[in-house]
Parts: sequence; C-alpha cells; structure tokens
Amino acid sequence: MGFKCGIVGLPNVGKSTLFNALTQTAAAQAANYPFCTIEPNTGDVAVPDPRLEILAKIAHSKEIIPTRLTFVDIAGLVRGASKGEGLGNQFLANIRECDAIAHVVRCFEDKDVAHVEGRIAPLDDIETVETELMLADLESLEKRAPALEKKAKTGDKEAKESLVLITRCLELLREGRSARLAAVKDEEQKLIKSLGLLSSQPVLYVCNVEEASAGYGNMYSKAVAARAQQENAAAVIISAKIESEIALLGVDEQKDYLEAVGLEEPGLNRVIRAGYGLLRLITFFTAGPKETRAWTVPQGTKAPQAAGVIHSDFEKGFIRAETIAYADYVACNGEAGARDAGKFRLEGKDYKIADGDVLHFRFAS
Repeated sequence: MGFKCGIVGLPNVGKSTLFNALTQTAAAQAANYPFCTIEPNTGDVAVPDPRLEILAKIAHSKEIIPTRLTFVDIAGLVRGASKGEGLGNQFLANIRECDAIAHVVRCFEDKDVAHVEGRIAPLDDIETVETELMLADLESLEKRAPALEKKAKTGDKEAKESLVLITRCLELLREGRSARLAAVKDEEQKLIKSLGLLSSQPVLYVCNVEEASAGYGNMYSKAVAARAQQENAAAVIISAKIESEIALLGVDEQKDYLEAVGLEEPGLNRVIRAGYGLLRLITFFTAGPKETRAWTVPQGTKAPQAAGVIHSDFEKGFIRAETIAYADYVACNGEAGARDAGKFRLEGKDYKIADGDVLHFRFAS
C-alpha cells in the first residue's frame, strides 16, 4: 500500500533541496532557475518512530524495518499553470496522482536566490499556487457537470450523488475557496477522491526559513502558520539548507551538528511525521526474533484489511488478530508478560486497528 505526498510550490523555494535531503540523494537537480525539475522525482523515506527500537530490543529482533512514505518532487508552478503556462499541465497531472500536498513556501530572504515573482511574500505565493489548483478544478468540474445533469434526470443514482458533491465543490471554487473546505460525509470520501480534485487534497505547509530561524521560525513562517490554522491545515518549519547538510552526515555527526545549531532533531523528521498525520495514517507493529516491523494503514482500518497489508492470503483467511497495545507490550516486557498480565487480546473481523498495536494474525491457509 503506497502513500504519496507531492512536494509543490513556486520555483526556487527549496523544493528540490528538501527532496534531496528527504531521500539523501541528489536525484533532483537543485539549481537556481525555474523548471530545473522537468520530471517528477520519487523517493521513499523511512518514517521515524522511536518505538521500533524499543520493541526490537524486547523481542530480540535481528532486523528493524520501518514503515515508509513516498515523496514526489514536482517542478515549480507559476502563475497561469492551469492554462498551460510554464510546464503547467504536466505538473498538475503529477499532483493529481498524489494523496496529499507538501507545499513548500519561501520564508527566507536571499539576494543570491531569485524569486520568480521578484519579492518575498509567502502568503501571496500560497495564493498563486492555490489559485492555479482551484482554476484547474473549476474547469474540470464545469466540463463534467452537464453530462452528469443529463444522467441524473434519468434517475441514475450514482450520477445524482456525484452531481450533489460536484455542485457543493463548484460553489466553493467559484467563491475562490478550495474544494478541501467542502463538507464531505464519510460515505462520500471515496467519491470525492475519484474526482481527482487538486484543491481537495490535504495540505502541509513547509516553511523554508534561513538557518538562524530553523528552531522557531520568523515573521514569514508565523504568517503561514496562522493561515494554516484558519484552514485546519498543518505547518512545519525547516531550513532546507541545514537539512541538506545534515543528510550528508553520519548518525553521530548529525547529533553533534544538531546540537551545534540548537535543534533536537532534523526538521525532516517533523515533515515526514506531519505528512504521515496529514494522510490520516497509523502504524501497527509485528515483532519477533527475525524482525520488528512497522506497517502503515489508514485510520479506521479493520483487522482483516490490516492483515492484508502484510499478505493478501492473511486477509482472505483471516481468523483473528492477537493484539497487545504498545504501552502494555513495553510495560510487560513482551508477549509472554502481556499474556500473564491479562493484556493479550483476541480481536475479530470488526476490530479497528489502533496506532501502536503489536499484532499477530491467525489465518486459515
């Protein structure tokens, strides 16, 4: 099960630098001119989770395997992208294939790094990108609506449901508001995802600040954080320059570097965790002598479907999930202690996986 978070923003805001640091590669060319990223670059990154090492130590595991998240570096959008300006159509298609957006916003001043609009104004930059996404969605929905209206008049149930949701989104878009602000019922989630709306995707604002502001941000990042709060979105502060330097260091050197610049952990850890949370994902674990492993599922996933993430046969033949909460596993020093303490549970097909569950699935082959 793959989850993609697309890195977007105007040219020269630090997208490719951030991507390179995330993946610890130089796959994306970071250069000081627009459109240096012609094709989207994709990189899988481990989701930092200190619980893994603790579980592995208790289970005496030989190997630790973290869960992963995919980041896609998408070339910079410019004003008019929805009409094909720059490499707009290609970029918009790449965003549509992602599950969430990490919107990198330039929150630093540097006369040596050109700004495509000629000024540092992060809220205006956000508006530029958001407007292009909304215009693309508006055009897409207005093209679909007439055909759906005809089908709905014939009594087609699916067309009626789609038309109601599309009308709701169109009202927002025509007011200059993103589709993610639409009230979407649980039963409509699958339907709105099928529409492929760019502005309906959850967004994480990544405030790229100068090195001196990496710990607490600056006036620009505070303005972005305030906007994120109004939208029920998320925002994190990083210095892409610092992160790119940290990514090249060994573990011990990283600790020394972070200490020297006054940071407790790499900013990328916050970006990854925020992206994970943005997608409403949770982690469950399997632990044993061979390996301790983290697995990713969406919130609300039931036990059989979680078993299917490990192997499709586990879902087909699901019998039960032997379950221990992470805190109980640690407090009882493993499975045997949890059993003795009455913290070992047998859960059936309707059980919804909780974050941190340590699971062993029983299934009929």
